[in-house]
Amino acid sequence: MSHEFTYSISKIRFDEDYQPSAKTRITTNFANLARGERRQQNLRDTLSMMNNRFNTLAHWDNPTGNRYALELDIVSVDIDIEGKGETFPSIEVLKTTIIDQQTNERIDGLVGNNFSSYVRDYDFSVVLPEHNKGQTDFSVPEDFGALHGKIFQHFVRSDVYKTNFKKLPVICLSVSETKTYQRTENKHPILGYEYVPNESSLTEAYFKKMGLQVRYFMPADSAAPLAFYFYGNLLNDYTNLELIGTISTMETFQKIYRPEIYNANTAAGERFKPTLKHPDHSLTQIQYDREERSQLAAKQGKFTEEHFIKPYQTILEQWSRNIAL
Repeated sequence: MSHEFTYSISKIRFDEDYQPSAKTRITTNFANLARGERRQQNLRDTLSMMNNRFNTLAHWDNPTGNRYALELDIVSVDIDIEGKGETFPSIEVLKTTIIDQQTNERIDGLVGNNFSSYVRDYDFSVVLPEHNKGQTDFSVPEDFGALHGKIFQHFVRSDVYKTNFKKLPVICLSVSETKTYQRTENKHPILGYEYVPNESSLTEAYFKKMGLQVRYFMPADSAAPLAFYFYGNLLNDYTNLELIGTISTMETFQKIYRPEIYNANTAAGERFKPTLKHPDHSLTQIQYDREERSQLAAKQGKFTEEHFIKPYQTILEQWSRNIAL
């Protein structure tokens, strides 16, 4: 191969003083929260919700319910296609660190959690609509998500990843509105009851091309299951505190973004069909513009097409054909 892609990592702390990077996708959930007159209060309340949830789940040796606090870093990954120092923002994930305020110990949490990608915007907002334009039946291109999946796996196997992170990523997403989930008898002490969907989703297929498996669990006192995408063995490869860090972080975001599902006043039962039209839910005091986020995704997909896909199309196609994973 004439080209070997390289990656660089930058980190920015997600706290009440957080200001989005110029490279951050406008639709990224973090950026959405950090705008407007209430931006600092938004961020402060979000972090408070995460810490409260963490301490509820990590209740052992924690009689006052305030032993732990979370520290969050937004990790941005830039990709250099030609080795000339010109980079494109390829991936954005979240890294948790757990602060034990009783022992003053800093404990590594998981990387992944949230997942953001310009190329993913391109696939879902440009490729998929164009493929189905004028068609009566919805379908997916055969190679849909292949390039994105290979880039992600290549990054996870890179020296840059191994230098910065001790464990493989875990990404935590919302359940799909188009699927029905059945509760099983399998119950994990931290993740809670496992649910299984009635069929596979497009998101599952997309993440499978990233090399990731998925399992669905509903932690104690949650309103709905969460989707955990992972490599290896989710139940054995990670500690209780690592899993709690991911649950408390991503469940908080989902309560803000999708209150109809994750802040519903009645928890999911044995059979669960999520919907964003569910009226019996509570709103947080945190401001979030869901409509704006959906509108901007298409613009960001076009941006990716213009500044990444088309300029490097020949190189990307050659690399995708020849890369061994």
